[in-house]
Amino acid sequence: MLSKPLIGINADFRTAKKDSPAFSFLASGYYDSIITAGGIPVIVPPLESEADLGIVLDQLQGFVMIGGADLDPRRDGWMLHPSVRTLEPRRETFDRLLIASIADRRLPILAIGVGMQLLNVSQGGNLFLHIPEDIPTALPHKDLQDSQHRHGLTIVPKTLMERVYGDGEIRVNSLHHMAIDEVAPGFAVTARCPDGVVEAIESQMDDWFAVGTQFHPEAESASALDMRIFGEFIEGILERSQSLRLVA
Repeated sequence: MLSKPLIGINADFRTAKKDSPAFSFLASGYYDSIITAGGIPVIVPPLESEADLGIVLDQLQGFVMIGGADLDPRRDGWMLHPSVRTLEPRRETFDRLLIASIADRRLPILAIGVGMQLLNVSQGGNLFLHIPEDIPTALPHKDLQDSQHRHGLTIVPKTLMERVYGDGEIRVNSLHHMAIDEVAPGFAVTARCPDGVVEAIESQMDDWFAVGTQFHPEAESASALDMRIFGEFIEGILERSQSLRLVA
């Protein structure tokens, strides 16, 4: 493998409007964080062919699934809550194909925001559709008047989250109104808000390095400590590659 791993990133999508064409877009924090952590970012557009996607994934050593708007709960058999603002259908269709392919290949993944929610749903978990209604005692997890809104974080010992944050008071950004309810088989919660809302999950499977964060370590509102999650992700990929070479 290359000394620097190739890390795929999906992108957000907006359909054509009267005054502009359709386009993909991506916050620079995602690829800047990968570069800083020692990886080479590769932006993957919303492909329609599973075979074409496979050719791309063959070249990658890991993948970062980005945040964005909400998953459409109707695709998983749930009713559409009035608070839900869905992803563009073309992006969500691709993201669901993408996560299935990543899971089949056991490609290392760091899933952020709605990316973590999709990771959980795709592997058999489910979601709260609106925290204020589903968990009335929860703290505010989204403040439309404050893009820097943060809350505390409680870490599970002996996890990637603990390697990043260690001991001490931890606060992370919070930009969501949906959250994980039941955690998918094979995954464990590794960080929660003090109100119990899930903020990070990690794979417990020996053959799959997979991490999800509800908060956004790539965002401008993230701390330098938050961004170390990307470093742990890249380091984990390199360690995995070294182990595979030793076995071979």
